[in-house]
Amino acid sequence: MSAIAGILVTAMVTPALAVTGIAANNSIGMFENLPSYIKPDALAQKTNIYATKADGTNVLLASVFEQNREEVGWDQISPFVKDAVVAVEDPRFYSHGGVDVAATLRAAAGNALETSASGASTISMQYVRNIQVQKAEAIQDEAERDAAYEEATKTSIDRKLKEIKLAIGLEKEFSKDDILLGYLNIAPFGGRVYGIQSAAQYYFGVNATDLSVAQAASLIATVNAPNDLRIDEPDNVADNQARRDKDVLPAMLKEHKITQAQYDEAIATPVTPNIQIQSTGCQTANEISAGFFCDYITRIVKNDAAFGPDEDSRWNNFKTGGYDIYTTLDLDLQAAGAAAMNAYVPKSGSGFDLGSSLVTVQPGTGKVLAMVQNKDFSDDPEVTASNEGASAINYATDYAYGGSTGFQVGSTYKIFTLAEWLKTGHSLGDVVNGNPGTLNLAQFRDSCTGGNGGSYSVKNDGNAAPGNVTVSTATAQSVNLAFLRMAQKLDQCEIRKTAEAFGVHRADGGPLGENPADVLGTNEIAPMTMAAAFAAVANEGTYCSPVAIERIVDASGNDVPAPQTTCSQAVDPSIAAAMTTALQGVLAGGGTASASNPNDGIPHFGKTGTTDSEKDTWFVGASTELATAVWVGNVVGTVSIRNTDIMGQGGGNVRHSVWKQYMTDADGKYGGTAFPTAQSSLVNGVKVTIPNVAGMTIDAAQDAITNAGFDFQDGGQIDSTRAAGVVDSSSPSGSATKGSTVQVFTSNGQLRTVPNLVGLSPEAAKNAITGAGIGAGQIVFDGPSSGNAKVTASNPAAGEPIRAGSDKLRVTTKG
Repeated sequence: MSAIAGILVTAMVTPALAVTGIAANNSIGMFENLPSYIKPDALAQKTNIYATKADGTNVLLASVFEQNREEVGWDQISPFVKDAVVAVEDPRFYSHGGVDVAATLRAAAGNALETSASGASTISMQYVRNIQVQKAEAIQDEAERDAAYEEATKTSIDRKLKEIKLAIGLEKEFSKDDILLGYLNIAPFGGRVYGIQSAAQYYFGVNATDLSVAQAASLIATVNAPNDLRIDEPDNVADNQARRDKDVLPAMLKEHKITQAQYDEAIATPVTPNIQIQSTGCQTANEISAGFFCDYITRIVKNDAAFGPDEDSRWNNFKTGGYDIYTTLDLDLQAAGAAAMNAYVPKSGSGFDLGSSLVTVQPGTGKVLAMVQNKDFSDDPEVTASNEGASAINYATDYAYGGSTGFQVGSTYKIFTLAEWLKTGHSLGDVVNGNPGTLNLAQFRDSCTGGNGGSYSVKNDGNAAPGNVTVSTATAQSVNLAFLRMAQKLDQCEIRKTAEAFGVHRADGGPLGENPADVLGTNEIAPMTMAAAFAAVANEGTYCSPVAIERIVDASGNDVPAPQTTCSQAVDPSIAAAMTTALQGVLAGGGTASASNPNDGIPHFGKTGTTDSEKDTWFVGASTELATAVWVGNVVGTVSIRNTDIMGQGGGNVRHSVWKQYMTDADGKYGGTAFPTAQSSLVNGVKVTIPNVAGMTIDAAQDAITNAGFDFQDGGQIDSTRAAGVVDSSSPSGSATKGSTVQVFTSNGQLRTVPNLVGLSPEAAKNAITGAGIGAGQIVFDGPSSGNAKVTASNPAAGEPIRAGSDKLRVTTKG
């Protein structure tokens, strides 16, 4: 072969060397200095993303690829394909050593005095060229990639020499069948279609093993000029058939690869494409409303160092690695989520940038089971610019995973203050003041930042003034001031740390805020993060980070390590049990989320959230089996959701309608059990006797209240029979949980006690009344007021209070 190669090289290069003046006998040396072996790299193959049905059936969400290729084995290719390519491209393939001597000499003669080196390429040489192109396309650096591609495809004698040398070396390492198989798997068939299996599926809708003679010949005809003869372009069909009928089929007949009858039948069969559009990205997953979940999977890969050292490398490896990725998506829940979303939230036509997201995370595993939003996924800027119902932004996830910078979560964030409250020895039965007011920011302790100064005026939703309420009631009714006054007794830094223990973080990657306003949910967080935090409450306080990939298999069938959930104890199970006790009240009759309650016999807990100007509305809740966050709000802008009609109902109710319909369906599949019973001490607290401060000065009363372990609050003056300025009473009185707020009320001295007048004469009654400090002008006699008349009754009655100087005292007499 070495001697033959020398003859071939001399024959091919002499005409060109004659022009340059280089001696022909140098050609052998040039040839010997070329590399002699090329190793075929792993072929670029498409990556498939799957969801798995309950019966184990895999459903393709999308394929992602640079080259649409599915590598197959020898027995998975029709013999007609193998015979066709050998017959038309290289009839002596099984007899030569990589170079067809006769064909090469003819080509050399035809190329005399030209720089072209066309013709005479054997299958082995073509395979070498395709390997070189594949290697070039795999280079990450654009300039290096372009240079390598140019080197692999340029029309020149030195490229042809290199192909000859490498083809000879290839045949020393591999069998003929292996070379032919490699060629059929690597060959381009037009556009992004590569390899015989993908070509068969795309152009004819069959597997490579099932191709007919006519179909096999048509595909092999394409190899000659892939983009000119691809039959998904109608204008190319006639040219493809002409090449098939004039070159491929006659060659197969001549080489005795088919019979005359098979030839006649194939010639009589028109080229009839059956184009099967292949998934080319996550927009194809929109068919089952999973486009954004699919995109989330691709973002996980881009952020996972297991796939490469940087994002570009990871994405290229992902697109070309031929992975099968099996996800956590539950197709039943995904369908239920899409149905609920479509029923209550429009994709477009709202008059403002309305967005909505639903995410379900499984307690105990962190599996993301559903991810739905009120848009179709598209990463095509032209589509998103012209279609209001399409978006590339995943509202459910963090910015680093294709999401937004998050949305303020409102009162759903109160659960972290609740958790810290319980952790620090307080209870659900503690009483706090829920009335609106102006708070002194200096009274909020922060061990991390040192705290703040100034004042903070806050209102409750609907300007409610509920007075003193238990923490349970404050949670069920989402009383802002109650939670802020709870936070005054806590450390703001520790509230933040508790939130972080539940996996909570800002969607933009910045640090969580911890100022008093953050207690009411001003941090901007992704729905999936909140769903995972509530899943931790349902999981007895153990947080498991969200995970969306079950398994990854590479192109060789080997398992690749997939990102795993990590679990940690956010709060003690006893604290979580008390949290669920309070949060179940949110869905009860008097709670802010009673409209979300499925009332299907499955216990649920949750928390509503509404932000300033009602631009964001939330409901996040859970059963023991599923935790789901629903957000409805402005993607941008500040339109009031509550004051907007959305598909026939008030916008503030949409979150409830979506959550209730979806969770009713989800409960039907997953069910749920009762939450653990909370400890009595965390529910009711430890009761402590409240000092009787009646008759004390306000300062003495404050000392007595605080020394007993309660928070003192001056309730102001009230009407009282006691002397002005002394304490009249407290609320609550008797006993309360330690740490509760006790309001103390002082007397304004305006009330007097009505004396017993029955049996007195009118004159004696007047004296008794004025002697009690009630003005004579306040007396009204019903009956005779002189003579022998006697008092039979008074209104108010004896012992009851009356305001001095204003209220009337009616005295009934009989003569």
